[in-house]
Amino acid sequence: MRGMIGVSAIAGALLTLPFPANAETLNTMNEVSTALQACWTPPANSGTASVTLSFSFKRDGTLIGPPKPTAIKVSGNDKARQAYVDAATAALRNCLPLSFSPTLAQGIPGKVFTLQFNSPKSNVKAVQQ
Repeated sequence: MRGMIGVSAIAGALLTLPFPANAETLNTMNEVSTALQACWTPPANSGTASVTLSFSFKRDGTLIGPPKPTAIKVSGNDKARQAYVDAATAALRNCLPLSFSPTLAQGIPGKVFTLQFNSPKSNVKAVQQ
């Protein structure tokens, strides 16, 4: 009986672990963009702001180094701009690692991608350079 209780406790604990929304295998960069978009929450009252981040993936779905902001269009002071960049960076961090199909994983390492995070949430664009 103790064994069954222990197994139930472990199973219950596993069910409460956060599983990323992006656990599905991704086959195309459009699917990658959609997965990242699902993690994006713009800061409150961000109007028509946008930030573009540049980054590269490893085959395992993690990033090679931190993302770099390449364009920031946010009204307000430095604090407002930094909050928007931080929100975009958090969207990436919260979605990783991504699960790439073998074909996508083979061709993705080291390539530079840019992702534009816009307000409202539905206007995210990904571009491979």
